Amino acid sequence: MEDRIVLDDDGVRRALIRIAHEIVEKNSEAGGLALVGIHTRGALICTRLHVLVGELTGSEVPLGDIDISFYRDDIDRREPRDAPVVHASHLDFELEGRTVVLVDDVLFTGRTVRAGIDALFDYGRPDRVQLAVLADRGHRELPIRPDYVGKNLPTAREERVNVRLEEADGRDEVAIASAAAAASS
Repeated sequence: MEDRIVLDDDGVRRALIRIAHEIVEKNSEAGGLALVGIHTRGALICTRLHVLVGELTGSEVPLGDIDISFYRDDIDRREPRDAPVVHASHLDFELEGRTVVLVDDVLFTGRTVRAGIDALFDYGRPDRVQLAVLADRGHRELPIRPDYVGKNLPTAREERVNVRLEEADGRDEVAIASAAAAASS
């Protein structure tokens, strides 16, 4: 069975524009704002949001990205073949005194976001941390709630949400794979 497309390229674009507007509205002082993406697709989405927020505010908002590979709570449970691909983190600005919008592609259990917050705090202590996600699929295991959501996706726990982005996959879309398709991948 094929993936069910829930956001096409235009839907992804509109969702990111809406999120950027909400970020600017909620954070009137752009000088204290920074955007940080979680590798890999969260960082790609964050770069797009950075451009949009910059256009809306007319100012340069700091942009960073972090790798959470060694902050995950399941790293010792993974098979050697599932070892994480480690990316460099880039946070070339002070976090103190800032509102940091942490950006990821899909919010599921909350464990990736928890790891992202842990990684972020190793670089400094921002005044506030907000969360922006392209898709929120529910099924939280930790008490984490996004501030900005592109699309809420009711899913079965066994289904898989696939975010594809032009920069990494050659097209923009968000799709839900059936439980059977998710198991075979």
